[in-house]
Amino acid sequence: MKIRAAISIAIWNLFFTISMHAQDIHFSQFFEAPLLRNPSLAGIYTGDIRVQAVYRDQWNSVTNAYKTASLDGEYKMPIGKANDFVTVGMQLLYDKAGTISWTSTYILPALNYHKSLSAEKNRYLSLGFMGGIVQRRIDRSKVTTNSTYDNGTDGEYFTDASYLYADGSAGISFNSDLGDNPNNNYFLGAAYHHFNRPKASFYRNANIEVFPKWVFSGGIRFGVSDYSYLTIQGDHSMQGQYKETVAGAMYGLKIGEDHDHPEYTISGGAFLRWNDAFIPTIKLDYNPFSVCLSYDVNVSKLKPSSYGRGGFEISISYIGFRENNSSLDAVRCPRF
Repeated sequence: MKIRAAISIAIWNLFFTISMHAQDIHFSQFFEAPLLRNPSLAGIYTGDIRVQAVYRDQWNSVTNAYKTASLDGEYKMPIGKANDFVTVGMQLLYDKAGTISWTSTYILPALNYHKSLSAEKNRYLSLGFMGGIVQRRIDRSKVTTNSTYDNGTDGEYFTDASYLYADGSAGISFNSDLGDNPNNNYFLGAAYHHFNRPKASFYRNANIEVFPKWVFSGGIRFGVSDYSYLTIQGDHSMQGQYKETVAGAMYGLKIGEDHDHPEYTISGGAFLRWNDAFIPTIKLDYNPFSVCLSYDVNVSKLKPSSYGRGGFEISISYIGFRENNSSLDAVRCPRF
């Protein structure tokens, strides 16, 4: 009984430590959740409408798995007469983990303005904002501490098993053609998340807050031949004492008689989350849809406990055009 109590207390304390100091939710397919990287990356794609869903299942071999889901949508439209655009978006997140069903739910609207910097090339400076409501909750009926065996309660003095807080982030990015081919392009961006330093505590402790986070992003895409291209992307984030770097590349092969409008595109490659996981990835594009699969192979210090297993991810994306006032025929448009 005492061993079980000690283990339960350790898990309980771990989750409260996570609430105070841990990193944000992240995906190995970070490129399929652009608003989580930087709100100014909203709208940087070839199309008017983009909807992306990502699901992650992690660490089943260690404990009750982290199950994380993301759904985001973006709507890009021209504004004014200077090739400028505005993108409105919405980021929804759901994360559940552990024996006490630690659950976080995020509802985050976003707005991004793309300012054209050239009349001859696709060259844009984008400024984006994202902010909304976050709810965190636990199932107190599943909480076990020493007090459970002493007096039949979990011994904690907070009254509510959930709380809400407002959260906000801002970002800036630069997106441009690479050379004279508009299909070759790159972007650079920086974002500052949790700039309002929200308070996050079941105990309503004003000293416990979500640490601000910097995220620096970059990507480049260029053709290798008429029927193939290479995409390289990476992020570096810093939040409190934690740092994370993830980067990699995918090689895409177009299938079909018209390389400008291929029937399919198959992409394969790998990413590395430094000191944590190696991530083989495969993606299939069948316009306007795409499906991407990846798996984390654990290379961290937890490898013996997890038997090298990490997280499985799947994402589904849709990119489309409006019938009227669309960017389909626009000479200048932010894209990647």
